[in-house]
Amino acid sequence: MNDLLNKFDGWLGDAGPAAMVIREHLMPVEGHGGVLFPATFAASQDGTFKGGYNIDTFADGKNLCLIDTVGSQANRLEPLFAKEGYAGLVPQVVIKAGDKSVNLLEAGHRAGDAIVRCSELRQELRSAFKAVQKGDAEPMAKIAPTSLVFGVWDSRDTQVKVPRLIASTIRALDVRPLTRSAQYIPATEYVDRGLLEEPLEKKARDAYAERGFVHVPASGSHGGVIATGGIRRDALLHLAALRLLFAREDRAKTLALRRYILGLALTAFTHLPSGYLRQGCNLVLDPDKPREFVEVHADGRRAPAKMTHADALAYAGASAESFGVGENRSVEFDKELARLDVSGDTADGAKKTPRTSIKKAK
Repeated sequence: MNDLLNKFDGWLGDAGPAAMVIREHLMPVEGHGGVLFPATFAASQDGTFKGGYNIDTFADGKNLCLIDTVGSQANRLEPLFAKEGYAGLVPQVVIKAGDKSVNLLEAGHRAGDAIVRCSELRQELRSAFKAVQKGDAEPMAKIAPTSLVFGVWDSRDTQVKVPRLIASTIRALDVRPLTRSAQYIPATEYVDRGLLEEPLEKKARDAYAERGFVHVPASGSHGGVIATGGIRRDALLHLAALRLLFAREDRAKTLALRRYILGLALTAFTHLPSGYLRQGCNLVLDPDKPREFVEVHADGRRAPAKMTHADALAYAGASAESFGVGENRSVEFDKELARLDVSGDTADGAKKTPRTSIKKAK
């Protein structure tokens, strides 16, 4: 076991690689030239972005289309640690909110999410954020270790930020946007057959259309894109950021902490995520273009990385056992804490603190 634990210690020291990089070339399941549907975004408040697909066009006429964001990719990867074969690597923290139970691994803002902030874990997590600020990430690793892997910002309380170790984005190059049109046809002519009165006012006509009682044309809406320049997933594992994690000034505990978080990060990083992103966007690896996996050093050197997902999982298991995984928890969402949170008050008298970020221990 010691040999396995020591295997990647070279990556944890200052002389280790700055990052690991994976580049995967993707294609729609239909094949090259297939239509895929990118994510759509709301218009910006200042009106500079009209909403829809995020396509950046450059001076030379080429463009780049965002298919899946860093945040979306992280939210797709993190629930991996709730699945069989992975769940034992991290504490399973479940918050019961009414008739629904939410695993912290599914909460969009992780340890900074409202659902866990308004539970009996509130003060414990607040203390963990404060500890990170002072150079001790061990308490956070015992409660919400994936917050140290995928990043977290306690924007509603302590303002502490922890950087993402893993950042993954999918983009399409040189896309051709398409439009589509459709016509909704009701099952019968409700007005003509005397089943409904004829709507005389716009409000009534709109209500009929919304509820499916009249014909509704839909013209020129988003119809996906064709990526003539290919589709690419770029994933980074920032080892330089991992080396900012400390367990106070205790060298042995710091090494155990870093090994543990590295094991979790490598497990997520080497896992082939589902290619089904949304309706109309199901992507698979392009067999004609090899996957790239390299170590990138501070001096710019790039060396092939040799690690399988099975290797990463084995290392994660050994490092988790050595570090000591935090306990599983089941807690209740507290409506009174939520009420105080909304009002800007706190049950413990805590005050908002200035925005800050992770601090290196001296």
